[in-house]
Amino acid sequence: MQTSNQPWLPNYPTGVAADINPNLYPNLMSVFDEAVRKYRTNRAYTNMDVSITFEKLDQLVGNFASFLQNELKLKKGDRIALQMPNILQFPVAMFGALRAGLTIVNTNPLYTAPEMKHQFRDSGAKAIVILANFAHLLEQVVSETDIESVVITELGDLFPFPKNFIVNKVVKHVKKMVPDYSIPQAYSFRQALEVGATKPYQNVETFHEDIAFLQYTGGTTGVSKGAVLTHRNIISNMLQIVEWMKPLLVPGEEVIVTPLPLYHIFSLTVNCMTLMYYGGENILITNPRDFSDFIKTLKKTRFTVVTGVNTLFNALMNHPAFDQINFSNLKLSVAGAAALQRTVSEKWQTRTKSKLIEGYGLTEACPVVTCNPVIGKDAVGTIGMPVPSTNVKLINEDGQEVAPGEAGELCVKGPQVMRGYWNRDDETKKTIKDGWLYTGDVAILLDNGYFKIVDRKKDMILVSGFNVYPNEVEDAIASHPKVLEVAAVGINDEKSGEAVKVFIVKRDASLTAEEVIEHARKSLTNYKVPKAVEFRADLPKTNVGKILRRALR
Repeated sequence: MQTSNQPWLPNYPTGVAADINPNLYPNLMSVFDEAVRKYRTNRAYTNMDVSITFEKLDQLVGNFASFLQNELKLKKGDRIALQMPNILQFPVAMFGALRAGLTIVNTNPLYTAPEMKHQFRDSGAKAIVILANFAHLLEQVVSETDIESVVITELGDLFPFPKNFIVNKVVKHVKKMVPDYSIPQAYSFRQALEVGATKPYQNVETFHEDIAFLQYTGGTTGVSKGAVLTHRNIISNMLQIVEWMKPLLVPGEEVIVTPLPLYHIFSLTVNCMTLMYYGGENILITNPRDFSDFIKTLKKTRFTVVTGVNTLFNALMNHPAFDQINFSNLKLSVAGAAALQRTVSEKWQTRTKSKLIEGYGLTEACPVVTCNPVIGKDAVGTIGMPVPSTNVKLINEDGQEVAPGEAGELCVKGPQVMRGYWNRDDETKKTIKDGWLYTGDVAILLDNGYFKIVDRKKDMILVSGFNVYPNEVEDAIASHPKVLEVAAVGINDEKSGEAVKVFIVKRDASLTAEEVIEHARKSLTNYKVPKAVEFRADLPKTNVGKILRRALR
């Protein structure tokens, strides 16, 4: 599609259509059912060397849907919270809830008790499936929410005996990862499946405009709000990604590494839904921060696609065992959720001898808005072009579209754009105007028709009236061989209003502030050069590895 008034059309790769048809599927479970029919004996999910086929997944999903309907008496449209990392129980619970016609409230397992309470109360969730490791926090707040039914699962619940017994005992008693809790009326996950298996589930007819997910945004921007994502929204973005990946992916043959959590919108749509359409296998990484274990999994897996964020790709390459991984089957790596630094991109592509592309999206768009092409020449440092059936425009403070090469707020219109924020009409009106989603991200349109994100409006640093975009500063400094990670923020300055400060994690202990500033001068004009440098052992990040500039400020 084209921008609203721009004269160019995206030059899509051969075989990629300009539009998708969301009406191909009436709801998300019709996509699931088709995958089960086509790929019944293929592995759907693997976690800690245990795999379940599409056929087995379908059986478990049916049992869980029956439990939700017959035991918990949940009705179409009721909200159910899921609070688990990447374990086999997650897709079972998620598709089981969708089978029962419920709305899923994805919840970050790393939330504090107050954050959990806010999300559960705001969403009106009536039930929750939670990993035992976090049940002690639920115990603190459950009485202050609408939650009536609790299902508690342990890490190894879907592993065969004796592995399930051993894993659960080690997690609880050896690693001491499950604090004591008391929720007397809770069901165990295995109990839920057993109860559900005694009765059939009832088919619930869901439609395009029914709400599939309340996907809460926050972490980097402030108070968490629930983006209302309908079945049509998710189906549309799935089909947009399917169309985008068509030149490269082969149905029934793909294996995708999934280190980002399935409760995050990136993994939910790209890894879970899109690869399900392709009949692909998801390799679930439960704790991607354990890089030694992560790399052990990669070494014994014939994977074809990897998704992640900039910090994840960077950290993997800095592990001493990285070069022991066999990348010969890798077709594509995809970076999202945060800006991909040029240095990281070039190193990854050199060392894996495969393509790493950057896309752009946000929770409110399910999430993908633009992406670099999967074949042919991409443009490192850009977010590519709009995916099919997507319009993009850039506007200035006066609401007028800017010329190519000028910075403006990126606005998007397409079938993947959310209905609005849950019970927040005021916030919805600020964010969606005349059908356009105002992203709060500043971008420019380059001569080649690709877009480049300059920064978030809220993160922009104003130095003597000049805009400084943290991404640009970070990209320049990340190219220094002694720098491992970097984040730039604005600090108060008597002379210039604000000045640039960078926080750095060293790759080489000999790195000095003077070296950093001198290196920055080689590629940045004077007002963009950091005036302050602080070295740290690590940088604060969200659960998916996005650096929290807000916390640094």
